[in-house]
Amino acid sequence: MGASTVTLRNTGSTDHISFDAVGLPGFQFIQDGLDYFSRTHHSNQDTYDRLVPDDLKQASVVVASFVYNAAMRDQKLPRKPLPAAVKPQ
Repeated sequence: MGASTVTLRNTGSTDHISFDAVGLPGFQFIQDGLDYFSRTHHSNQDTYDRLVPDDLKQASVVVASFVYNAAMRDQKLPRKPLPAAVKPQ
């Protein structure tokens, strides 16, 4: 399906970061950057009619297989270390 990266490293600041910060596994699925930073992304032109059906089908298969395999694991998913506590001054 073309999904080729599995990593514990941060690849950007997305919604998963808040989960990491409290010790829960958070996930993001890296999309093809080709259209990600186009002029329509996160604008009033970022609408459903611009979605690419084949991309949505691929993403749904990748996410569904990840969720299934995560649910079937015998062990907990790995967690990132908690950030160091900031001492008040």
